[in-house]
Amino acid sequence: MKKLLYLITFCLTSWAGIAQKTQQNEAFAHTFSIVARDPQTGDMAVGVQSHWFSVGTTVSWAEAGVGAIATQSFVNKSFGIRGLSLLKSGKTAQETLDILLSDDAGKEVRQVGIVDQKGNVAVHTGKNCVDYAGHVKGTQFSVQSNMMLTDKVPAAMAKAFESSANLPLAERVLKAMEAAQAVGGDIRGKQSAALLVVNATDTGKPWDDNHKVDLRVDDHALPLVELARLLKVQRAYEHMNEGDLAVEKNDMKKAMEEYGAAMKMFPNNLEMQYWTAIALANSHQTLKASAMLKKIYAKDTNWLEMTKRLPKVGLLTVSEKEFQQLLKR
Repeated sequence: MKKLLYLITFCLTSWAGIAQKTQQNEAFAHTFSIVARDPQTGDMAVGVQSHWFSVGTTVSWAEAGVGAIATQSFVNKSFGIRGLSLLKSGKTAQETLDILLSDDAGKEVRQVGIVDQKGNVAVHTGKNCVDYAGHVKGTQFSVQSNMMLTDKVPAAMAKAFESSANLPLAERVLKAMEAAQAVGGDIRGKQSAALLVVNATDTGKPWDDNHKVDLRVDDHALPLVELARLLKVQRAYEHMNEGDLAVEKNDMKKAMEEYGAAMKMFPNNLEMQYWTAIALANSHQTLKASAMLKKIYAKDTNWLEMTKRLPKVGLLTVSEKEFQQLLKR
């Protein structure tokens, strides 16, 4: 019994010593993540999953034209902002990591992955990160994990990322995370995930550059499944946005193509159905548009009221006869 008490005391004391070396408000984020740059587009990304609430607000950091950073294990969140600032000043990924760790008393419980705008990569796994902990540094990417169920996670993530080069960067990052979960993932389970993709260059429009993909699942039984669903929704709404732009330019053929592409991805989404129908109407395919609208009105009459409002603002440009046909329920 005395030996057991001694062991418990020793363990608690050891962990207390580690905790004292870290900042008082630091979060635990035992997790797996990936930082990566797309060699074709230059875009940069961070993907992460953890058994921790809202991991995306802690681990993932990125800025257009600068780089991407994942800071985890016993998280030092300052590594995100300070790291991006160092990269922005012209430091490489490795130089940035070296500076961040140089005065960090808790570096042995840190795990950090960095990719800069040129594709340089730096990664660190402290010797006191909880097993299984490790990383793989690849060409323009790194994967890192700690407190995993098995030691297979980094290799599985690297293989999945490298073998999906035909996909867009966000989808490749998601594939890597799915591979991590497939070989066991976090020993504690799963709770949250995040996916952030930023532009290759700073165009002076951060509202566009830093939100190419910016998705978070803060609390979910299957965070990667939900993240994949959200990414698919985003891709569909990218088509919707392109359709809206085409409408602004009075290119109804293009609008119909884009709205139609979105609707194919989510055929039960009423809004996608609706704007496809309106694009058909503006292309004078009145009968087809009317048939679609009748089904939409039957499910939600608010869309009928919406149709009545469109001619006033130029979003429905049809004859009075065609307009009356479109209002039929």
